[in-house]
Amino acid sequence: MTDSIMSKAATMEIPINSNGDTGTLPEDDSLEQAAKLQWSLDEKVGSSRGTRDLQQVMVSGPNLNETSIVSGGYGGAAEGIIPTSSIKGSNMHHSSSSSSMMAEEATRGVAVEKLETVKKWGLNTYKCTKQMISERFGRGSRTVDLELEAQIEVLRDTKRKYENVLRLARALTNHFYNMVQTQHALGDTFADLSQKSPELRDEFGYNAETQKLLCKNGETLLGAINFFVSSINTLVNKTMEDTLMTIKMYENARLEFDAYRSDLEELSLGPRDAVAMARIDAAQQQYQVQKDKYERLRSDVIIKLKFLEENKVKVMHKQLLLFHNAISAYFAGNQEQLEQTLKQFNIKLRPPGADKPSWLEEQ
Repeated sequence: MTDSIMSKAATMEIPINSNGDTGTLPEDDSLEQAAKLQWSLDEKVGSSRGTRDLQQVMVSGPNLNETSIVSGGYGGAAEGIIPTSSIKGSNMHHSSSSSSMMAEEATRGVAVEKLETVKKWGLNTYKCTKQMISERFGRGSRTVDLELEAQIEVLRDTKRKYENVLRLARALTNHFYNMVQTQHALGDTFADLSQKSPELRDEFGYNAETQKLLCKNGETLLGAINFFVSSINTLVNKTMEDTLMTIKMYENARLEFDAYRSDLEELSLGPRDAVAMARIDAAQQQYQVQKDKYERLRSDVIIKLKFLEENKVKVMHKQLLLFHNAISAYFAGNQEQLEQTLKQFNIKLRPPGADKPSWLEEQ
């Protein structure tokens, strides 16, 4: 309706009189009323929309996600506006992502370290196996220290012989222990028969006393032999074995040293380009490391062999003197000398079954 009124007003002719003034027409009132009507309608529509927007804001509040921060002054460029929705939750996302990246880097570092260790071990094993096979088939060279190798061979031979002495001494201890136990039982039997056979009391009594004396001296000799066996066992299975373990480490170091030496010699005979020179430098460094290890263990072996020889002479001198004096005194029937021998070497009697007192102590 408003549009029709406005179109009608726009097409209406305005008469002008002879003086140039507009005339008063009946339609003027209608035009004025139409303009007033249009203005009132626009005002009502605008006020109703403003009321609805205000009610919505008061009920739901402003939308902070659509709020903007203006970085410049009033009326600045539009490029300075930063939407707050892009800032929301940025700190939380940054912290979680950084922690996950740190954990991933740590895991990757451990895996790389293990891979490098396995790689080095495999390469070293390959080189040593290759060197060992070459030596066995006579195609590879090996580092030889003739003097040290001779000393090592003497030690191994000495250890084998001392192990045989230890085996025989233990057998002697077992046999002699069984003999002492037999003498003990025989002495008890003679003593019992002496009580039950009046006509042979003296004869059984003499033999019972002799067997008891032999049993007592046998227990003393067993104490000396047990001390001898214990000392030989310590020398063979601890002192010599420790030196042989160092020798084994030395021989492994010698094999590794020769393996890296052969590898360096092969690379030195090859081309001399940039890649080859880098490989030669790396091989030279590995060769120097293995050489230092080999020389250090070689020095340790020489020192241990020297101390082992001195310790062996000292221990065996004492133990052989003990064994000789104890055996001689026992078979000579010199009980006093046998007991003096044990006191000389600070030996306390601890025969087999020492948890219980000897039957001689119970008499």
